[in-house]
Amino acid sequence: MEEESIASDQEDLFEHYKFQADPRQEQVRIDKFLGERLANTSRNKIQTAAKNGNILVNGEKVKQNYRVKPGDIVSMVLPYPVREFELKAQDIPIQIVYEDDSLVLVNKEAGMVVHPGHGNYDGTLVNALIFHFEQLPELPSDYSGRPGLVHRIDKNTSGLLVIAKTENALTKLAKQFYDKITSRKYIALVWGDVEDEGTITGHIARSKKNRKVMAVYPDGEEGKHAVTHFKVLERFGYVTLVECRLETGRTHQIRAHFKWIGHPLFNDVEYGGDRVLKGLKTSKYQKFIENNFSLFKGQALHAKSLGFKHPTTSESMQFDAPLPDYFEMALKRFRDYCK
Repeated sequence: MEEESIASDQEDLFEHYKFQADPRQEQVRIDKFLGERLANTSRNKIQTAAKNGNILVNGEKVKQNYRVKPGDIVSMVLPYPVREFELKAQDIPIQIVYEDDSLVLVNKEAGMVVHPGHGNYDGTLVNALIFHFEQLPELPSDYSGRPGLVHRIDKNTSGLLVIAKTENALTKLAKQFYDKITSRKYIALVWGDVEDEGTITGHIARSKKNRKVMAVYPDGEEGKHAVTHFKVLERFGYVTLVECRLETGRTHQIRAHFKWIGHPLFNDVEYGGDRVLKGLKTSKYQKFIENNFSLFKGQALHAKSLGFKHPTTSESMQFDAPLPDYFEMALKRFRDYCK
């Protein structure tokens, strides 16, 4: 992922709630049973959790119409650890591209973490959103600090994110991402000379050698199905500017896919793109590349466009965010160098 649907991330599950039905428990639907025990959790959220396989009875997944029986052990398991910190509002500037009563589009700058997590408990986009909007809805799997988020992009990736302001908008937008009917395009600067256009297909899962990065498993023996379409926008000899269209949204999808085909993203520290991989072995060229590396906070990747249907009006919406100035500066330097 580069971008990833929050609703579809099910790699590891953690138990958040556990209840045992009384021996005299009358048979009631699971959503009613949990609704009476989970404060501030709507019945719709519980039903969605059941659809996503997040509710277990005696260790087995159940549907939302399951009727709890005496002695049943009911638990809710989610893809993220139990929140160990309180979210706090922080007055952090964010660039709002569009806003209405249902949603807001943000152009995130590189270097900003999207949501709190281990090692990043504040200073994130979510902390800023809470300050600006006071209250945002959460998906049933969002008890780890992701209010309003339907998808996310990496810390050092810049570009567009849509955030839901109501529970209805959150549910409908999440379904669009899950059903893969949104349109998402990224701009990336990659090492080497790639073909004019192509498609990269390969399952993605966490690397067995390094859990902090993702790896491609082309035979599908691990991970989730992932497809990235790309076309060349501009060539600079030793690096190439490409547009990527995501058919799926897996963690680090573009970064992992291009690493796999031998073209890591420019200045991508985690995937080996932060060293000279192509070009001359002169000190002058080395210095030129290092100067361009210094422009970026991380990988040269920008979430340029995002399209979806409005959750309330069903109107088709399309948004575009220009490349950051530092990205444009790097491209200008490469153009001048090529001359």
